[in-house]
Amino acid sequence: MTFRYDFADTPFGDALVVFSDEGLISFDLPEGLHRGAPWALEATARRLHALPEPDPGAANEVDLLLRAYFDGDPVRFDDELALDWRLVEGFTRSALQAVCEIPWGESASYGEVAALAGSPGAARAVGTACRNTPFSIIVPVHRVVRADGSMGHYGAHPERKRYLLDLEADAAARRGSASPDGVRPGV
Repeated sequence: MTFRYDFADTPFGDALVVFSDEGLISFDLPEGLHRGAPWALEATARRLHALPEPDPGAANEVDLLLRAYFDGDPVRFDDELALDWRLVEGFTRSALQAVCEIPWGESASYGEVAALAGSPGAARAVGTACRNTPFSIIVPVHRVVRADGSMGHYGAHPERKRYLLDLEADAAARRGSASPDGVRPGV
């Protein structure tokens, strides 16, 4: 198995994008990352037990999808990219895969995601899964909110969660309040 990496541009700065032979294995928005920041890559290498090789251009497809997403297009990344889930096991994987089912421009509570993942009552575990996702933005954990509808946290960056939720809500409103599958938010 070979691992390679590249960087993708986001409004939050550079994202470290790591690939395996099977697909995208990690999309990380570490604090203060700049191209060449070794510590983010080292953390991923420890989890993989292998050092990914640089592969300039490997993230081109991811970059195109990100541009479309940040322009307000209803991108469902897991439909467009092969995801390699090897860094995620057990309930965390079930929870993150359930998060992928939350329609673009909508949200679900931690408890609702727990039920979708087959473990009603595991809302706190969903929060942990969202906080530890190796697929920031790609798996839309920003769409998971508290039971009272309030935003909650997004790691140490609630402003990023607000930005992503507002981006999707504003784009949905411009599209006539319909998600890509035709379902109106809140219905």
